[in-house]
Amino acid sequence: MIKPEDLLCPRPDGLYCPPGDFYIDPVRPVDRAVITHGHADHARAGHGTVAATPETLAIMATRYGEDFTERRQAAPYGETITHNGVEVTLVPGGHVLGSAQAVVRWKGLTMVVSGDYKRRRDPTCARFEPVPCDVFITEATFGLPVFRHPDDAGEIRSLLASVEQFPERCHIVGAYALGKAQRVIKLLREAGWDKTIFVHGALERLNALYEAHGVELGPLAPATSSGPKAAFAGQIIIAPPSAIANSWSRRFPDPVDCFASGWMRVRARARQRGVELPLILSDHADWDELTSTLSELRPGEVWITHGREEALERWCELEGLPARALRLVGYDEEEGE
Repeated sequence: MIKPEDLLCPRPDGLYCPPGDFYIDPVRPVDRAVITHGHADHARAGHGTVAATPETLAIMATRYGEDFTERRQAAPYGETITHNGVEVTLVPGGHVLGSAQAVVRWKGLTMVVSGDYKRRRDPTCARFEPVPCDVFITEATFGLPVFRHPDDAGEIRSLLASVEQFPERCHIVGAYALGKAQRVIKLLREAGWDKTIFVHGALERLNALYEAHGVELGPLAPATSSGPKAAFAGQIIIAPPSAIANSWSRRFPDPVDCFASGWMRVRARARQRGVELPLILSDHADWDELTSTLSELRPGEVWITHGREEALERWCELEGLPARALRLVGYDEEEGE
C-alpha cells in the first residue's frame, strides 16, 4: 500500500517527491523545482528546471533576471504536467498573481501542497480553488485564533478617512512589493480613489508586470522629491515597508506612516515600528480561513509546513483530523505578509 511519504517527504532542501524526482518550493538550488508563487522565500534562482504558472515565471524573470533558471516549464492553471509517472496540476491559490497550489497525483494518491494562500477575494489574482485530496499540506502563518483579519474594504475606508481628516499630510502605506502593493492600489480604486497614486521606485517593475497581465492599476506616478513637499499634501504613496522606516519617507510633508500587514493585528508590532495607522491586510489565510478550509476538504491527513503549527495541529486533533507538523525551514515570516 502506498503511503503519503512515498510521494512527498520533507528533506533539508524542501518538500521532495522521490518518484518524480522534483522539489516543491525548495530552499536551495535543485535540478527540478515546482514553484507555487513568486515570493523570495518560495521562489529562488539557480534551479535546473522550474515548473510554475506563466505569471510566476514572469515574476521570477523580473526579480532575478531572464537567466534565473536553465529551463522554464510553463504550467497554466488546470493543465497537467507529468514527470516519471507523477502528475502535477497547478490550481489557483489566491495569494498573489500567479500563485498556485500544487496538486500531485501518483498511483491513486492525491496530495495538495497549498503554498501560501488566502480564501477571500483579491481583485489582483485568481481566487483559491479547493481540491479534494488524501493529504492537504497547508501553511499556518497566521495559525492562531487571535488572527482574524477584518474586511478589506473597511481597512481601506480607514485609510481614506484619515486622508480626509489630515489633508495637509501625505499618507505613506508600507506594502510588500509583490502582491500587497498592487492589491492596496486596486482596493483604493474600488473604493473610489481615482487620483494619481504615487509609488516608490522599487514597485515600478512589478506594477508594470501586473498591468501587463491584465490588472489595471489606474494612474500612477513616481514618488520623487523633485517638487515642493506641499505638492504631496493629501496624497497617498505606496512604498516597501523598509522605506517608511528610513530617511526616504522624511522628504514628504508630515507623513502618516501606515503599514498593510496581517501582523498589524498585534498592536505591539505597530508600536515597535512607529506605525501611526495600522492596516490589517494580509495575503495569507487567517485562523478562520485555515480551519474552514480543512473543514471543507476533510482530507485523510493534514501536514503543516510552516507558521503556527502547534495550534492548528491541536485544532485538527480536536476535529478528528490526523495532522503532523513538518517544521520546514527557510520560509520567512515576513513583516509585510
